[in-house]
Amino acid sequence: MPIAKVNGIEVEFEPGMTVLQVAELAGEEIPRFCYHERLSIAGNCRMCLVEVKPGPPKPQASCALPAADKQEIFTNTPMVKKAREGVMEFLLVNHPLDCPICDQGGECDLQDEAMGYGRAGSRFEENKRAVDEKFMGPLIKTVMTRCIQCTRCVRFATEVAGVSELGLLNRGEDAQISTYLEGAVTSELSGNLVDLCPVGALTSKPYAFNARPWELIKTETVDVMDALGASIRVDARGPAVLRVLPLTNDEINEEWISDKTRHAVDGLARQRLDQPFVRIDGKLRPASWGQAFAAIAARIKATTPDRIGMIAGDLQDAESMKAAMDLFRSLGVKSLDCRQDGSVLGTGPRESWLFNSTIAGIDEADAIMIIGANPRLEAPVLNARIRKRWLTGKLLTGVIGEAADLTYRYNHLGTSPEAIRQFSAHGPISKEKPMFIIGQGALNRPDSAAVLHLLGQAAKSMGVVREGWNGFNILHTAASRVAGLDMGFIPADGGRDTRAMLAAAEAGELDLLYLLGADEIDTTRLGQTFVVYQGSHGDAGAQAADVVLPGAAYTEKPGIYVNTEGRPQIANRAVFPKGDAKEDWSIFRALSEDLGHRLPYDSLDALRHRLIHDHPTFGQVDHAPGHASAAGFDVGALGAAGEVTDAPFVSPVTEFHLTNPIARASVTMAECARSVKAARGLMAAE
Repeated sequence: MPIAKVNGIEVEFEPGMTVLQVAELAGEEIPRFCYHERLSIAGNCRMCLVEVKPGPPKPQASCALPAADKQEIFTNTPMVKKAREGVMEFLLVNHPLDCPICDQGGECDLQDEAMGYGRAGSRFEENKRAVDEKFMGPLIKTVMTRCIQCTRCVRFATEVAGVSELGLLNRGEDAQISTYLEGAVTSELSGNLVDLCPVGALTSKPYAFNARPWELIKTETVDVMDALGASIRVDARGPAVLRVLPLTNDEINEEWISDKTRHAVDGLARQRLDQPFVRIDGKLRPASWGQAFAAIAARIKATTPDRIGMIAGDLQDAESMKAAMDLFRSLGVKSLDCRQDGSVLGTGPRESWLFNSTIAGIDEADAIMIIGANPRLEAPVLNARIRKRWLTGKLLTGVIGEAADLTYRYNHLGTSPEAIRQFSAHGPISKEKPMFIIGQGALNRPDSAAVLHLLGQAAKSMGVVREGWNGFNILHTAASRVAGLDMGFIPADGGRDTRAMLAAAEAGELDLLYLLGADEIDTTRLGQTFVVYQGSHGDAGAQAADVVLPGAAYTEKPGIYVNTEGRPQIANRAVFPKGDAKEDWSIFRALSEDLGHRLPYDSLDALRHRLIHDHPTFGQVDHAPGHASAAGFDVGALGAAGEVTDAPFVSPVTEFHLTNPIARASVTMAECARSVKAARGLMAAE
């Protein structure tokens, strides 16, 4: 290992590291604006100047200078101090100094660096340059006079998001960042541009002028807008959630989150259910909890268990599903299902419904086949990780399904299951770590059991699962799905699945259907069935219900969520439920008293103890099985042999911004959906 001296302290470092990275290994702080660990090196801002020996007697940009063995690095000499002060003075030449009205105030890199490394005053007396504001869509507010042309936003859009919609125009004093043709940024990751901007030139338009950072209560929790379980921070003031920011988690989301995760939060305050309702004379009318429970209990006691069903939605925590399952199983109900999209997963080994190679395993893959999925819409952060691997030039990609813009090149091999059969006929693939990413578009069809069997056979013949590597991956779209499958929230023998429950309701063979946050089903098929809806928003399920029970949203309750790779994560409460709404598990606990089947836990801790006792995987917090799952996993035995149709695979997500009740209640998400439609319609017309 090479060794360098940083301010007289010897440091070992890996070959290829820059002087800036070596200095930070020694514990020295190096100011910077353009440099970012996950972006290419630009060397624009020159704030990271240091003195290096041997070398010319002048300050050098440490971010772009490779470290060398026996090198001496000085970060605090008079030359370095004077050089940094000069650079900061130039950076502030045209800056408007409008900190009192800037949303970046309090968490601004320019403020911090100016205080730590700048001069006490300015010698610049000429007029400052002004730059016109740019339109970048409904999420990004621009004050481009503040811009220092660090190009972090340009590099992120091009390299990570994969949309070349930002660029640096002109030269010298006329240089400015702009979108091409003054269009909206259409990436599903565009909100990350705000986090990257070090000076407040790009700020959050929906959050503008709402709060200062020191006014907010910050809660670390888990995202539920997709099945990745990104680490996030929820910032709230009083009862209101004002913004969501990413937390660094290299195992899952690195430090990015999707626009839906970040900006759907205004939906938490709209169309909320804050008190129980009971339908009387065809209209939902406010009721007490006692009246609502009495109406449900009367209906349940008037029918038989085989004429009762329950469907759990996509945003539920594990505790609420466990309480629901315990209660309805105690009543003898067999028709329970957490797969409201009709998926066939849940009857095989646990590996059959997990992203077995883990999300971080994408960094090791050398071949990826995407089947029945559009990861750009279903999991944008995962799609960015695939693109990151693709940019190394060491990844072969193929798609069977819809031909969509995934931000990277791929071989389109077909649209239907027949393409799987043809491709797998060639035998083992000549790659060390091949990977299947199978979306719900392949698993929510009437012939999905046969498709799953075909995929398992293909994975076996191609060597996707082998010793030390399990590349058979299921990409879920629902945050609650893996937890539901892990605990067995599927029909018991003789019970009905989601499709069968809807058919039975349509035929008048189902007397009561309990919807636990389930809004993605076809409510027009419910017929005369008595419907109970428990959830946080007045979406499709609540409109079809005869009794409505107000539950808590994901920011309003603690809970366990299991992401698509089988990793249990703890979500924390950021604010309290609205009005009379309750945590979902506590509603089932109270309802169980009226039904005469009292649940055996009175606290969340007791419920979690029962959950972990019955299903030990829930106690393995932040652990994903990973490649160890390859041992003993017979991938060729999945599903059931049968006839496979030629129907093309279709991704279940067609509108990224409107996939769940919270997002559909969000004005910001509605504006984004319109903006993207308009932008893509214009591009199609051109």
